[in-house]
Amino acid sequence: MQAFKAYRIHNDDGKISARFESISVDDLTEGDVVIRSAFSDVNYKDALAATGTGKILRKYPLVGGIDVSGRVETSASDRFKPGDPVVVCGCELSEIRDGGYAEYVRVPADCAVAIPDGLSEFDAMAIGTAGFTAALAVQRMENNGQTPEHGPILVTGATGGVGSIAIDILSGAGYDVVAYTGKKSAEEYLIGLGASRVLLREETDLGKRPLERAEWGGAVDNLGGDVLTWLTRSTKPFGNIASIGLAASHELNTTVMPFILRGVSLLGINSVLCSASMRQSAWQRLGSDLRPRYLDRIVTQRVAFADLPGVFDDYIHGKVTGRTVVSIAED
Repeated sequence: MQAFKAYRIHNDDGKISARFESISVDDLTEGDVVIRSAFSDVNYKDALAATGTGKILRKYPLVGGIDVSGRVETSASDRFKPGDPVVVCGCELSEIRDGGYAEYVRVPADCAVAIPDGLSEFDAMAIGTAGFTAALAVQRMENNGQTPEHGPILVTGATGGVGSIAIDILSGAGYDVVAYTGKKSAEEYLIGLGASRVLLREETDLGKRPLERAEWGGAVDNLGGDVLTWLTRSTKPFGNIASIGLAASHELNTTVMPFILRGVSLLGINSVLCSASMRQSAWQRLGSDLRPRYLDRIVTQRVAFADLPGVFDDYIHGKVTGRTVVSIAED
C-alpha cells in the first residue's frame, strides 16, 4: 500500500508539536483491521492532545484523532470484510494507538463497530465519541431505573458535542430536558434540539447546604466541580447523575447525604475502556431508538483534512458550539 497523509503528534524534548506527514500502514500501531478513512471529527480531547494543552498521549509519536469512520480495506478478523462501513470511537486512539487523522487507520477488530443501517459514514462522525458517550450515559441511567416520569433531566455543558446530542436523544426518548449553559446566545439552538428551557449559569444559585431542594430527575454532567456538587444535592430521590466530563473542574466536594438520604446514584461514564458488546449495543441504539434527530443542526462545522490544525484553538478557548466533522477522503 502506498504512502498516505497523517496528522502526527510528537514530543520533542518535552515540547508537543503536531504536523502532517507521509507514512505507511507499517508505521501504524498494531491491529487486524485496516480502514480507509472517510471522516473524522474534533473533540475537546483532540484539541488538548494536538496542542499539548492536556496530557492525553501516553506514547509518541502517534497519529491524532480519537474517532474515525470509513470502509474496511483489509481484515484478518472474520467479523469484517473489505468494503464494510465501520466506525471507531475512543478505544485508546490518540492515547496509545494511532488515531483517525489519517487516510488509513489500523485497529484491533474489537475497536471497530459496523455502522448501523440508516446511518452514513458522515452521520457516524457527526455522532462520534460525543454521541456515543451520551448514549452510554442514557443506557446506564435507564439500566439504573431512570424514566421520563421521574422528572426533568438537566444537561450541563449543553452547547458542546456531548451536551447537544444528549439533549437531542433524551428529548426524543420522551424526557423533559433542561439545558444548562453559560451562553445566553445559544438559547434558540438548544431549544431547537429539544430542550424545554434553558438555565443560564449566571442566573443559577448553586447553594451551600448538604441537601438543596430536589428538582432534577437526573442529570448528564460535562462540567464537574461546583456544578456536579450542586447536582448531587439537588437531584430527586433515586435519580441518576451521569458524570462525563471535567470542563469546569476535576474536583468534587460533597457529602454522603444525597446518597444515603435520597438514594442518588453517581454514574461514571467511560467511552474508552468499555467492552465490545457495550460499543455494539450503544451504536445499535444510536441507529434506532436513540438516533439523534437534529444532526444537521448539531454539526456546525465541516472542515477539510488540510484545514484541521486551524480548528483546535477554538476548542481550547470554549468558542465551539455543536460538532465539527473532518472530511478525510475529500481532501
